Amino acid sequence: MYSLLLAVIYLIFISLGLPDSLLGSGWPKMQIAFSVPSSYAGYVSMVISFMTIISALLSPRVIRKVHTKWIVICSIFLTILGLIGFSFAGSYAVLFVFAVPYGLGAGAIDAAVNHYVANHFSSSVMNFLHCFYGVGAVISPNIMAIALRHAGWNEGYRWTAYLQIAILMVVIVSLPLWDKHEQESKLQTVDSVGIRETIHVRGVIPTLIAFFAYCAGEATCFLWTSSYFKGTKTGLSDATIASFGSLIFGGLMFGRLISGFCSNRLGDRMLIRIGIAVELVGIVLVMLPLSAYQVAAVGFVIIGTGMGPVYPAIQHMAPEKFGREYSAAVIGLQMASAYMGSTFMPMVFGNLQHYIGIGVMPMYLLIFAILNIGLLEYSYRYCKSTNGFDII
Repeated sequence: MYSLLLAVIYLIFISLGLPDSLLGSGWPKMQIAFSVPSSYAGYVSMVISFMTIISALLSPRVIRKVHTKWIVICSIFLTILGLIGFSFAGSYAVLFVFAVPYGLGAGAIDAAVNHYVANHFSSSVMNFLHCFYGVGAVISPNIMAIALRHAGWNEGYRWTAYLQIAILMVVIVSLPLWDKHEQESKLQTVDSVGIRETIHVRGVIPTLIAFFAYCAGEATCFLWTSSYFKGTKTGLSDATIASFGSLIFGGLMFGRLISGFCSNRLGDRMLIRIGIAVELVGIVLVMLPLSAYQVAAVGFVIIGTGMGPVYPAIQHMAPEKFGREYSAAVIGLQMASAYMGSTFMPMVFGNLQHYIGIGVMPMYLLIFAILNIGLLEYSYRYCKSTNGFDII
């Protein structure tokens, strides 16, 4: 029963990744279809992320009252509604309507499932599960690439929605598997502390800003990688450019796969340090002034590989470092902070590249990578005396 439930959670993490990379990979063609500037992708992404912030902030209260399985089912249904709505969008304005369920579904499921995994599974399992997020995020740009070759960008969203429906059916069938865990889950959430109290815990605020910085860089890659190749490299087909949206996700998947094998031995903090060091190497490769696209493509894969362990490691540390009673609220706040980065910073970059050029993207990523590691190191040293952190 335990193994079957874990398999279902793997599928849930795939479903988490499926919607995230579609806008970036499809936007070069969607922009033409809607006759809008390239930077307008940032506004749609901002609405999706803003709705995710709302659901993430509400998640601690929802987690206390509703079992994770029902949150998962409702959230996947909302993302399906958003995907199908995007697929039928006849104008740019329609995207904003369906960005609401698109974003609401993402935030609640992300916070609830990450809280569940952080409290029930090891760091190794957490990394493997987030690796499967990468699987979903790699699949959908390739679905979009196939759709662009044989149909249109609309079909890319529609086919992804069909895959989400299949995952939803599996989750519904698996409902009895969650029952044996329900009592334990309720016991762990009954005494959970709310957001108002959690925000005053030492080390929480710098961690939230670091999470903001991490997701600012990650979401910028999600949305603008395909456009980066279109704007800086020549001789590439539309389908090839769209498929490059999966580079960062392939790196994320690979980084988390490796981390799954060594996280229990190295520890979360060491994984974060190594990961950001690897990310910096990838950024340097993308910066190289070469006309060939291959080096930049490898660079984005390396960036994703370095980013891979950072997100799951920060979240997995929440129960241990801040206490189980604070973990639901900390993870909810982390998700909200993360999606604030996802909401505003890709849009900021969209306007920046409109005036300066999209070639500035690696420098933009470098700023957030340095900010991320600097704030995390400060946070964990700052609150050691209060929360008993171990400094490696």
